[in-house]
Amino acid sequence: MTAWRDHITSDPKIMLGKPCFKGTRIPVDLVLEKLAHGEAAKDILAGYPRLTEESIRAALLFAVDSVRNDITYAD
Repeated sequence: MTAWRDHITSDPKIMLGKPCFKGTRIPVDLVLEKLAHGEAAKDILAGYPRLTEESIRAALLFAVDSVRNDITYAD
C-alpha cells in the first residue's frame, strides 16, 4: 500500500510550503485538479515524467487524509 508521506512533502522554501511531490516542484493540488477534471493518470504521467503511478495514488490518499482531518460541517 502506498503511504503518501513517502511521496509528498511540504517545505516553506519550495513553492511557499505547498505540498509537492518529493524531489520536484510539482504541487499535489495540480495533479488532484487534473484528475478531478477527468484527465487520465497516464496522461498526467506523460506530462510529468518524474511522477509515477504511486505518486498519483499518494496524491489521492493525501486528499483523503486532508479531508478526514479537517472536516467542516455546513450549518
